[in-house]
This record gives sequence, structure tokens and C-alpha cells, in this order.
Amino acid sequence: MYRPRARTSPKAHQTKARTSTPKKEVPTVSAPETQTIEYPIRINRYLSLKNYCTRRKADVLIESGKVFINHKKATLGDKVEASDVVEVNLPRDFAPETRTYYAYNKPVGVVTNLPQAGEKSIINVTKFPKKVFPIGRLDKDSRGLIILTDDGRITDKLLNPKYVHSKEYIVRVHKTIGENFIGRMSSGITLDDGYTTKPCEVEQLDDQHFRIVLTEGKKRQIRRMCLALNYEVMDLMRVRIMNIELGKLREGQYREIKGEDLAELLKSLSMVNPTK
Repeated sequence: MYRPRARTSPKAHQTKARTSTPKKEVPTVSAPETQTIEYPIRINRYLSLKNYCTRRKADVLIESGKVFINHKKATLGDKVEASDVVEVNLPRDFAPETRTYYAYNKPVGVVTNLPQAGEKSIINVTKFPKKVFPIGRLDKDSRGLIILTDDGRITDKLLNPKYVHSKEYIVRVHKTIGENFIGRMSSGITLDDGYTTKPCEVEQLDDQHFRIVLTEGKKRQIRRMCLALNYEVMDLMRVRIMNIELGKLREGQYREIKGEDLAELLKSLSMVNPTK
């Protein structure tokens, strides 16, 4: 029986938060840009992407008269152009918002979306130090890696198929893999709804196990691909999302994503580490 080899991640490290000396008239704090900004942009979203605070807290700062655009007090709904100068009058103890990211090994039987009657979600079965939510899905009958976070900004970046992010799975089917199976799976399969999957990387591991790397995420895609070739999936485990690997995490356990792993993940999403 194939047993996936545990992979280790680089050692995590943390960097100290940078601070800047506030100006006398209109104090400002230098905050990192968390993703590419498309102008014009509403001032509260601009502050959020610049990692000052959440949009809601930005609205409070604006209403309090602490936000300036080109040296004039901003109002709710104002938009910022790339050439504008934005200043924020912040308390001395202000610190940019920090976000949290977890890698979690989901057991079979646990759902990633809203649970129906009798079902249990990740949040029901595991207590996390912070309020987080899962990014994406992993069906109830599957197990393995899923990312949870309190950073809603990465959802579209991670899930939108136009960004072509890779996810790796180890799959066991109910019978011996035939000689044409790997070639047909890798070249694309027409599913029951008429959609043809994109070409992907597939490698046979033993008589009944194979590894597959997808860059798209149709509902129950791997199971439907196998079914189209008259194979039934008996076990499906996700072992990697982009550079984040399941590693030695036991089922039901989680670890915080940080240091080099987090920096690489966010860089791949065209973002920067908001904890720096």
C-alpha cells in the first residue's frame, strides 16, 4: 500500500514590525502594501490594502477626521488616485492589522462549508486561537490540507482559476490502474456536465494509487474524472496547496503558516506579509 512520504517545511521565522516617527502636524505610519492596487479606489479599501486597518476601522478614522487626501480631510466614499497623497493621523500606540493563516489536516466526514443537519464543520470540531474561516473547499468524503485564515483579501487570489495555482492530491481507486488511465487523466477528461478538464500532471505510484496536480477546482473534480473512466475513488487526500504542504500534520491538527512559508505564499498571491 502506498504511503505518502512526509515533507518538511523550511523553518519559520518572524520579523519585527517596523515603525516610523510620526510627523508633528499630521502623523503617519508606514504600512506595507498587501496587493496591487487598481486606481481609482475608495479610501477605506485603500487603507485596508495598505494594511493600516480593516475597512470598518478605516471608516471610523475617516469619520473622526484623521484621514487626509492631498492635505484635505477625507470623507466617506472619497476615492484615491495613484498621484494622491494620503496621510493618516494615528494614535501613538497604533499598530497595523495582523492576519493569521493556518494549515489544517481535515478528516473524512468533516465539511468545509456550512454544515447541514447532522454534519460537522471544521470550526465545530477544532478550536482555533483566532476566529478564522476555510479558503476553498474539500468535500466531505476527502481528507487533507485546507487553509484557514481571518484574511478575506486572499480568497479571490487563491480560488479564482485565472490565477492558476497548483494543488496536489494522492488518490486511491477501487481497482488496478490500467495502462491508458494516466495518459487519459493527464490529457483532460470530459465530465458528466460536458466540461473538459485542463491537462494536468498525473503520476502512478502503485497499482491503485496515483498523484495528481490540478490548477483548477471544479466540484468533486477528481472523483468525476475517475468515474468517467469507470474508476471509483476510495481515498482522496490533498497534500499541497501552492507551496504549503501537509507535511507531518495528523488528521484534525493544524499549524500556523508563518515565516518563509507565509512570505512565499503571499508573494505568489501578489501580496506581502502583513505581519512585517
